[in-house]
Amino acid sequence: MGWTSLPSAFSPRFSHKPERVLLWRGCVVARAPRPAGDNNAVGNTKKLSLVLAGLILSGSLVACDDGRGGAEAAAKQLASAVAGLDLRPVAFDGRDSSVANDQLNQVFKALAPAKPTVEAGDLTLDGDTARIPLNYSWKISTGEWKYTVSADLRKSGDKWLTVWSPGLLVPNLAEGEILSKATQSSPRADILGAGKQKLVTLRPVINVGIDKPQLGGADAADSATKLAKLVGVDPAAYVQQVAASGAEAFVPAITLRNTSDRAVTDAEIEAIPGGRAIPDELPLAPTRNFARAVLGTVGEASAEQIEKSNGALTAGDVIGTGGLQQQYDAQLRGTDGTVVRVQRADLTREEIQAAPTDPRRTVFEVQGVPGTPLQTTLDTKLQQLAEDTLADIKPASAIVAIRPSSGAVLAAASGPGSNGYNTAMLGQYAPGSTFKVVDSLAMMRNGFTPDSTVECTPTLTVDGRKFKNAEGYPKDSLGSVTLRDAFAHSCNTAFIAARDKVTQAQLESAATSLGVAVEAPKLGAEAFLGSVPGEAEGTEHAAAMIGQGRVLMSPLSAAVMAGSVAKGSPVSPVLVEETAPATSSASPAPTPEGSAPSSTVTAEAPAKSAQTPVTKAEAAALTDLMRAVVTSGHAGFLAEVPGEPVGAKTGTAEFGNANPPKTHAWIIAVHGDLAVAVFVEDGGLGATTSGPLLKKFLTAAG
Repeated sequence: MGWTSLPSAFSPRFSHKPERVLLWRGCVVARAPRPAGDNNAVGNTKKLSLVLAGLILSGSLVACDDGRGGAEAAAKQLASAVAGLDLRPVAFDGRDSSVANDQLNQVFKALAPAKPTVEAGDLTLDGDTARIPLNYSWKISTGEWKYTVSADLRKSGDKWLTVWSPGLLVPNLAEGEILSKATQSSPRADILGAGKQKLVTLRPVINVGIDKPQLGGADAADSATKLAKLVGVDPAAYVQQVAASGAEAFVPAITLRNTSDRAVTDAEIEAIPGGRAIPDELPLAPTRNFARAVLGTVGEASAEQIEKSNGALTAGDVIGTGGLQQQYDAQLRGTDGTVVRVQRADLTREEIQAAPTDPRRTVFEVQGVPGTPLQTTLDTKLQQLAEDTLADIKPASAIVAIRPSSGAVLAAASGPGSNGYNTAMLGQYAPGSTFKVVDSLAMMRNGFTPDSTVECTPTLTVDGRKFKNAEGYPKDSLGSVTLRDAFAHSCNTAFIAARDKVTQAQLESAATSLGVAVEAPKLGAEAFLGSVPGEAEGTEHAAAMIGQGRVLMSPLSAAVMAGSVAKGSPVSPVLVEETAPATSSASPAPTPEGSAPSSTVTAEAPAKSAQTPVTKAEAAALTDLMRAVVTSGHAGFLAEVPGEPVGAKTGTAEFGNANPPKTHAWIIAVHGDLAVAVFVEDGGLGATTSGPLLKKFLTAAG
């Protein structure tokens, strides 16, 4: 702000006297005549400046308006309206606001629900026209799309109007063009087994369905019915699905492995009007049932999973469901890529596919990041052998094999009777007489040896409850027998009779010494690791001595118990090696009906670590007992298994209210650096039901 002299022509009075004017931001805000010979110009200027400063601060002066203020206000309104995806408040030159608003929403529809951040830059004014840069920023997937466009403004009367152009939305956007967004899936990583064997990898499939544009004049419902019957899906549901899909849709009915021996041929599919078999690849295990309960499956996210993912999933995303595929979904899936393109609004899928070059132009792209393979310890040969061994078993069943020296889980198979449930690792069952391994350790810590004498009676009554030995118990092993003999023939009464010499707390301690009911920090998968109460009295303590009452184990924890004997120290099982933290964007897979154990026993929380780890000497004594089960007990059939000597322990546990009661059939074994547990939920005696399965597995395992 300052005084300056101007020619008299600038005075509205056209005075011939010289004047002083005060300029404020380029505008004349005050005038004063300049007296001739004024020797106090500086003082007068100061006085007037102080007066004017007061007027400016008090708001009494109105600055001159060259139009910039109105243009800037219009520009800011435009930026705010675009950011809110609502142009109705904006006045346009050459376009009705509601029409412009509809066009904006069509252009940006594919990016929903995202909204841009839009900021107006420095305005350039040229009389009654102005140009303003609009700086856009979009959050697209994991990237940020930034660009700048120019918007033109024109003054009409006392209002500034925005000159409509699609280019003020997206650079070089023409009339009739919109944005499209596509997800580019990154390759899902493999799940590997021992020796880097590919357990789950991309394998060829065909997506079978009705391609509606290929129907011609055929009836869609008739074609859908025929295709559904051909591939074995519900015709009524599929007909409804086809009817609800758009005219340009391919409506999948089923995905089949693309093998040379598949039951449905391409010719049969294509004989149906609209029927198509589209080749594809999916992450699959070697067979449909291979370790399915452990590995899980892969497929498109369901509506429920999308809803529960808090925006992490969208329609068409392929995710893991159940098992390791779900638990490590984020690691295996990686990050999908995203591409934003400009295209004609009326461009069809057929035109895109038929064009020699893509008629769309890419304006933004986020590169996908492939998933990271998941390394497991599963052995393909042993897992498949376990699956085959259980193939004909109708009740829920399981075989778990581990390597004691490392804790590696080599096989964790759940039979077809488990109906998809992971019986091998999650089952919670009374272990029966296999728990006598724990009893024996607790007894030996209280002075017993394999040669100590114990009393094996036909029955034993505790607080009014009568306990007995299993049906067919040999009479010549009754009476005063060694602990080794009582263990080999599984004398219930001998172990129950020792209850006063072994407290429940000592049983719990012995169990943890063998890796039972102890956390497995390196397992890398969900599992039930066993449960042994630290307190129990009377009949409950007596029942615990024969692996019943509140004692629960899974086939995995039973294999860990056997493995700890073989190793001479507690085994901590490992299934997933060197893994990133498990994450999942999917909702939990439902438990198949009727497959989970229906135990009403409350499981105790596992211990952090073994209270008193089993020693080499204690393990040697337990090995002696387990070997006796094969050499002189009722698992003599295992003596025929080639290779190193086999040690074992059978188990039979009653459950339910039937008369006679149903029983779980168990057997555990050690064979060199291999520990195995075999379980059949409703299987009679462990020796006669699970025993032959174990023999078959060990013999073939080599």
